[in-house]
Amino acid sequence: MTRYGTILRTTLVAGVAAAALAGCGMMGMNSNVASFSGAMNAASEVPPNMTRGTGMAEAWLDKSNNRLKYKITYTGLSGPATAAHFHGPATAGANAGVVLPFPDAASPIEGQATLTAAQAADLMAGRWYANVHTAANPAGEIRGQMLPKM
Repeated sequence: MTRYGTILRTTLVAGVAAAALAGCGMMGMNSNVASFSGAMNAASEVPPNMTRGTGMAEAWLDKSNNRLKYKITYTGLSGPATAAHFHGPATAGANAGVVLPFPDAASPIEGQATLTAAQAADLMAGRWYANVHTAANPAGEIRGQMLPKM
């Protein structure tokens, strides 16, 4: 092998290694943000109901300051939403009280809030759910358990 080939190969390997390390650094910058999602439907309500509404709840928690940003969208409810909020702590199949009410229940629901350490821990453990209520289903029409995205 020529000296030029050896230098070229060494440069290429060093470049790939540098890019990999830079990528690891980039991941570290975003590792403070945890993402969550919950597919919302009537079958997930406790007890389940027979409506056709569906939705998606998404949330992002900045673990450095417990700042939560969220977006909830839905469609096909039996009527206008009368309330919507996050509940917890509860696993799927169990009910819990409201931990974060949304100021407006109209889709899309977007907002942010600062959580307590206990609230952040419950969310990180998958013990929060998003819920949308209607007049026909005052206990909740659609629900989605907030689970960490991998």
